[in-house]
Amino acid sequence: MWVLLCVIVALVLLPIGMEARRRKMDAAARANATGEFAELSQGVTHYQWHGTARGPICVCIHGLSTPSFVFATLAQGLGALGFRVLTYDLYGRGLSDRPGGVQDSDFFLRQLEDLLEAHGIREDITLVGYSMGGAIASAYAAKSPGALRRLILLAPAGFHLALGAAAERLLSLPVLGDWALALALPLSLRKDARAEGPSSTVEGLPQAQIGELRYRGYVPAIISSLHGILDEDFQARHEAISRTDLPVMAIWGEADQTIPMRAMGTLTKWNRMAHHTVIEGGGHGIPHTHPDAVLAAIRAEVQGENG
Repeated sequence: MWVLLCVIVALVLLPIGMEARRRKMDAAARANATGEFAELSQGVTHYQWHGTARGPICVCIHGLSTPSFVFATLAQGLGALGFRVLTYDLYGRGLSDRPGGVQDSDFFLRQLEDLLEAHGIREDITLVGYSMGGAIASAYAAKSPGALRRLILLAPAGFHLALGAAAERLLSLPVLGDWALALALPLSLRKDARAEGPSSTVEGLPQAQIGELRYRGYVPAIISSLHGILDEDFQARHEAISRTDLPVMAIWGEADQTIPMRAMGTLTKWNRMAHHTVIEGGGHGIPHTHPDAVLAAIRAEVQGENG
C-alpha cells in the first residue's frame, strides 16, 4: 500500500516537478535577445520593429504555441510592401513575462492595448492575426474598429478548433485533464515542430519551437489559453465587425487540419463582407511555410483598396 501510495503521489507531482525544473524567463534568459522590451501593466513584453522607419503600421499577433519569430519571413515581406511592422510575444511565450490568470480575450487585449499605448499608436493600424492571434485581432477589431485600417486573419482561430477527440476530452475534465495535458503537450509540441520544420522558410524554427519548452510558464500558458480565449464564442464579435466599414481579409490553408476549411464558411455567415483567399496546399503554418502566397494575397488586397 505504501509503495502504491508513493507511486500515486509521484505521478500527481510529476507535472509540478517538470515545471519547476524549467528555466525562469528573466534578465539572464533575455541577455542576448534581439528586439526591445516594454514594462506593461501585466509584465514585460518583448517586441521588435521590422521594415521601414516610416510608413503605415502593421501589427502582427502570433498564435497559441509559436512566438513572434514565426513572422520572421512574413515581416520582411510586409516591410518590403512599405509597412512598418510590429511583432511581439504574447505573455507566456517567447521572451515575454509569464503572468498568472486565465488567458482569455480580455487578458490578451490588455497586453495589445498596453503595447499600442506605449508606442502612441492609436489609429490607422493594419492588424494581422495568425491562428489564436486571429481571435485576439478579431476581439480588438470588434472593440475598437475605428483604430484599424484593415483586419487580416491568417488561418484564424475563433471557430472550430480541431484538437482531436483525446485533447477535447482532457479539456473537459477538471483538474485531471490539465494534469494529463501538462504531461502530453511537450511530446505533442516536439512532434509537431519536427514535422513542420522542413517546409518552413524561417531558419531554425523547429529548434526555436522546441526551445520554448525549456522555460517555466509556457505549458501552463497554452493550457490556460485553451480554456480561455480558444473556448470563447466569436460569433457576436464578427457580426459586430460586419456592421462597420472595416475591410476584413481572411487567408486560409487548403490542407489546414487545425482550423479546417469549414471555418471559412462560418466566417462568411458571420461577415459576408469579408474577403477570402485559399492557399493551395497550405496547412496551418501558412505564414512561415507559404509566405510568398500570403504576401501576394495581401498585396492584391492593399492595391485593390487603394484602387
